[in-house]
Amino acid sequence: MKRISILGSTGSIGTSALRVVRRHPDRFQVVGLAAGRNLDLLAEQVREFRPMACSVADDDLAAALRRRLPADLRCEVLSGVAGNVTVASCPEADTVLSAIVGAAGLVPTFAAIKARKRVALANKETLVMAGELVMEEVRRQGVEMLPVDSEHSALFQSLVGHRREDVHRLVLTASGGPFLTRRAEELARVTVDEALNHPRWKMGPKVSIDSSTLMNKGLECIEARWLFDMPMDRIQVCIHPQSIIHSMVEYVDGSVVAQLAVPDMQIPIAYALSYPERIEVDLPRLDLFEVGRLTFLPPDEAKFPCLRLAFQAAASGGALPAVLNAANETAVNAFLMRRIGYRQIPELIEAVLGACDLAAPRTVSDVMAADLWARNRAEGWVRSRRQALSAPV
Repeated sequence: MKRISILGSTGSIGTSALRVVRRHPDRFQVVGLAAGRNLDLLAEQVREFRPMACSVADDDLAAALRRRLPADLRCEVLSGVAGNVTVASCPEADTVLSAIVGAAGLVPTFAAIKARKRVALANKETLVMAGELVMEEVRRQGVEMLPVDSEHSALFQSLVGHRREDVHRLVLTASGGPFLTRRAEELARVTVDEALNHPRWKMGPKVSIDSSTLMNKGLECIEARWLFDMPMDRIQVCIHPQSIIHSMVEYVDGSVVAQLAVPDMQIPIAYALSYPERIEVDLPRLDLFEVGRLTFLPPDEAKFPCLRLAFQAAASGGALPAVLNAANETAVNAFLMRRIGYRQIPELIEAVLGACDLAAPRTVSDVMAADLWARNRAEGWVRSRRQALSAPV
């Protein structure tokens, strides 16, 4: 029986993970849940899975959640970053699924590593922002970090049984998002609803926008760099609209090993939680005869400059990956709030990266300071553009 804490339990990864747990009650016990502001769903999860502790965004939400829960339910209700850290490091858990979206996932994930928990990682920002520091702590504590993102799970599975020194390159596939066939000049008119309408995956709003700009793929490449100790110049992106091949490893003899499956996150989640075993998931089997054809295209970095920016930040290193992530989160939020246009997302990110002269972070606190600097800089960029638009001619 594996005892699991889930960070981000009300998001798409968290709810998929709980479907896996629900199907295998003899294998998994939920001991901790951390969410943001979705009290309705979290209250349902707490009543069903009866964790020992749960956490929400702030004290007011915690008080509201306590009023919703039955008096006889022994679940400690916590809040904020401290609450997330407690859920991530609670003694009862042996495995922590890190699925909080964005930079907010770094501190509790690092706490789980320091507490010597096995980490199933769906929060790519942890390694984007602080890959070197995090992987040093993984080695120091002697813990396992298992990938949950479908691309990294595919790479992990394609590496099993092979020598790492025989790897020539890693190939991460990408669906291409909703604007794969849209002309570049049309992207200036993209609406929020259009950008959220992903053709293959059902994801939260932030990840959906990142997928549409290909920033998500750039962040995943940085994550792969640290997870698999592979330099960025040996990591490639391939557009694969069917999302059947989830990623590939090319070896020095020219052999390519790939992992294929229907596009559903329950598969990599189940593998990370049950590793080294495999367990059944309630999904249709992959039927290649029905799929018929698999296609592959190079990414268009001129049309999707976020991918280029991610590789440039990773190549420069230091504070730039954390700055890239924070600028992107600010830009995506501004676009979702209709404060900037779609094509301004990469413009904002490039401006913030160009202004950065921060020293390389040596601690997680340094990383979070770089994150805050970048958010403030990015927010200033948004305000200045809005003021310019509203100024009288």
